[in-house]
Amino acid sequence: MNIEAEFAPRLLDWFDRNGRHDLPWQHPRTPYRVWLSEVMLQQTRVAVVVPYFERFVAALPHLRALAEAPQDDVLALWSGLGYYARARNLQAAAKRCMTQHGGALPRDLDALTALPGIGRSTAGAILSQAWGDPAPILDGNVKRVLCRVFGIEGWPGTPALERRLWTIVESLLPEARLADYTQAQMDFGATLCTRADPACAICPLRDPCSARRDGRTAELPTPKPGKPLPERAALMLLIEDASGRVLLHRRPPTGVWASLWSLPEHTDMAVARDWFDRHVEGDFDTAQAGAAIVHGFSHFRLRIHPHRIANVRPRDAVGDNEQLRWTPRADLRAIGLPAPVRRLLESANDEKG
Repeated sequence: MNIEAEFAPRLLDWFDRNGRHDLPWQHPRTPYRVWLSEVMLQQTRVAVVVPYFERFVAALPHLRALAEAPQDDVLALWSGLGYYARARNLQAAAKRCMTQHGGALPRDLDALTALPGIGRSTAGAILSQAWGDPAPILDGNVKRVLCRVFGIEGWPGTPALERRLWTIVESLLPEARLADYTQAQMDFGATLCTRADPACAICPLRDPCSARRDGRTAELPTPKPGKPLPERAALMLLIEDASGRVLLHRRPPTGVWASLWSLPEHTDMAVARDWFDRHVEGDFDTAQAGAAIVHGFSHFRLRIHPHRIANVRPRDAVGDNEQLRWTPRADLRAIGLPAPVRRLLESANDEKG
């Protein structure tokens, strides 16, 4: 069997019978909707993305709306999806499209990859799905399939191996049905050739697959060399006034959770006390420690130690501070908050109730 010649036809035949044909960004399939879905799907499962996508396009239905929206609105629509740099890059790219590309996504690989947050694989997915252009993709699912079918060893994240995989995936492109083929690759890796327990018995590529033939599906692709994640600690103050409003603090424009609203964060109790005395009128010694929350990032784990202080009096200066805001609990749902901070606030509200 000539696997290079049979790869795309077999995958498309499988897709016609088993692929996902009713995803919201497929109907209608516009460049804007494809781009938004591809960014949301980076490191996030389809089932999680669908409701976020539908809410996002209902509020910001086209590129101009995204470019002109307040950043707080964009981050609020993204809140809960994580990896917030994706949302900031999305809006930055939309603004650049308005000024440099006539208000539309460019139909060009180099121009797309020059936009914030769009790499080569995302650009390929946009070109192939929005316009049917012959552009390959190489996301995690595709890397896994190629490593197994062709018996490629080594962690696929290394530059040398990535170059090899790009060469292979370019050679496999069909002459037609590029949009379906791109979706087929993603569906195949996500639902059949999965990381654990791939369904080899019903796989359309089972005969030529090197990993299945040699009993190495659990070994390929070679995992990234691991090391223990470092852990950091943060002390967060959940400060409420007599009416139950919560004091929020805007994160810096760079770093973790950049530009999101969060709770005031400090390194230790002494620093927290000093900050509290300068910004709030109340008794810091009434602070009640809550259960710690652990949140995992790609490169470290954050252990949040919340301390709740109620019935404080706002200082007038806070009202003039663009980095601080008193927010009624009923308004928190409409604000972009980091997921663990939202859980912390919801947990504290349940305990209060």
